[in-house]
Amino acid sequence: MQTILQSKTKTVKIDPNGPFTIIGEKINPTGRKKLAAALQEGKFDYVRDLAAKQIAGGADMLDINVGVPGLDDVAVLPQVVKMVGEEFDIPICIDTSNPQALEAALKVAPGRVLVNSVNGEESSLSRILPLVKEYNAAVIGLVMDENGIPNDPEVRCAIAEKILERAARLGIPGDDVVIDPLVLTVGADSNAAAITLKTIELVRKNFGVNINLGASNVSFGLPDRDTLNVAFLGLAIHAGASCAITDPTKYTALIKGCDLLMGRDAYAAKYIKYYRTHPVEKV
Repeated sequence: MQTILQSKTKTVKIDPNGPFTIIGEKINPTGRKKLAAALQEGKFDYVRDLAAKQIAGGADMLDINVGVPGLDDVAVLPQVVKMVGEEFDIPICIDTSNPQALEAALKVAPGRVLVNSVNGEESSLSRILPLVKEYNAAVIGLVMDENGIPNDPEVRCAIAEKILERAARLGIPGDDVVIDPLVLTVGADSNAAAITLKTIELVRKNFGVNINLGASNVSFGLPDRDTLNVAFLGLAIHAGASCAITDPTKYTALIKGCDLLMGRDAYAAKYIKYYRTHPVEKV
């Protein structure tokens, strides 16, 4: 089952049995004061810089979020999506919970985009999925609903099924729904990662769809976050995740290594190519 996204000339296929897809996370002002200020001032040079660095780092797609308190995202999100789409030939993931901003961005986005996101709440399903269908997009489905994020993998899997069924009613196939099993920080709940990993296994077994992660959430509030993020990414890829919204400047090497070790990189061609263009600095 493949989820196909496109830019002006490039196609990215998210595939449970193929190489892991990296969605660059850095065009998101959450916790990034410099980006938040640039968006508020309407100065997009910093956005360009973040896009360029993530692509150079190995991103296959770019997530775009302009969620700054008080910012008119209906106006700004399409501006940023259009700019990135015109200046960089890479598929886009539009990241917003505002249906009006989403539609404004979908109207100007080149190619075929991924929408981040819909969830199991009725208000979300009824407002987001029709836009996904109308604009021939794909969508990330978060396994949460009116009751929040369940701690039971079976319940998370049931929410995934609900999202897939509602999408199917509108003619959106399972290929175009990427399930996000959600991960919370192990700093608050030491079982959080294990619950997510079990959810990945259940979703993969029951539905065969692609699975996305916001991988860095697992380490929030803890020291040496990179070590935890790397460990979790490796475990999640082995469990069946096929893409992640993450930092390509830090984690592409780990992901290329996982692809190789899981038999998804014939003759280590992609692994070697990556290291030829990103040599390891000698200490």
